[in-house]
Amino acid sequence: MKQHHMLILGCGSVGKRHARNLAALGCRISCFDPRKDRRTELAAETPVSVACSDLREALSLDGVDGVVVASPTAFHADQTIRALDLGLPVLLEKPPAKTLSEAKRMADAMEKTGVPVLLGYTWRWWPPLSRVRELLDSGKIGRIRHVQFHMSAHLADWHPWEPYQDFFMSSLELGGGALLDESHWIDLMLWFFGKPLSLFGQVEKNSDLQIETDDNVDVVATYPDGLRITLHLDLYGRPHEKFIRFIGEGGTIFWSAEPNQVRIGLGMEQEWEQEDFTCDRNDMFMDVAGEFIAVCNGGDVKTCRLTDGVAVMELIEKIRNSHQEQKAVRLD
Repeated sequence: MKQHHMLILGCGSVGKRHARNLAALGCRISCFDPRKDRRTELAAETPVSVACSDLREALSLDGVDGVVVASPTAFHADQTIRALDLGLPVLLEKPPAKTLSEAKRMADAMEKTGVPVLLGYTWRWWPPLSRVRELLDSGKIGRIRHVQFHMSAHLADWHPWEPYQDFFMSSLELGGGALLDESHWIDLMLWFFGKPLSLFGQVEKNSDLQIETDDNVDVVATYPDGLRITLHLDLYGRPHEKFIRFIGEGGTIFWSAEPNQVRIGLGMEQEWEQEDFTCDRNDMFMDVAGEFIAVCNGGDVKTCRLTDGVAVMELIEKIRNSHQEQKAVRLD
């Protein structure tokens, strides 16, 4: 089998992770980052063929089979479109872009060139959440009436090796903030239930964190047949929590990231059927890498498409509009 040559754009933490995983699957790695320290850090843990400080030089390297866009969000649109124009499949980190208009330009470029984009909303590859979908589809807890998405994690804990004020998440210009970066949970809402009828959202800077971006997001989404979804994201919470609670007429399903489990409650007492999982967080990134290699071999994008990302950006724009207008907004 051919050894693929993958170009990593952005050598921060997620770029290094993708480089490690693709190399472990037999790929040759080259990289780009304007920061020498980031290029050096990546090369220290993963063998690198060529390390570039200039994007044009990186994209002109011979024999590149695929491009991983792992740079800050502000650069996603330009870098993705340039790769597509060169005929190079792209593994794009979430969120797809800073704005809906940028995401649509990317989708137009993908359609025009016919070159595939695999979008890295990685929780779609997480086995416990796939198990939850199976349980919901089986009618285990009856008609779903309310779902609570919750993500709370103090920003200073994310990259303890650097001041959080220097992290792109703290910068409006670079596309940080809870709503954009943690749009994983908006994607999961769409993955489970599709597009809502309407939503009300608040996007705020509430904490004492020294950042320019939003650190608190609350959304209420209305669906047909009486389903209501609430979503909370914050960048100041400790201990860190990630969970989704699905409440149906016949019981409740509770998924948590820590502990790594799915619980099912069908009665009035606190008695739960419990399924524990041993998968590691990097496993879903490995599965993403494996799917990207298959895409570079000519396979179809199966799990998360750029069009899924456009749908997420549509909801993000509506949430921002709702906050500005201080009222619920309907979706087209």
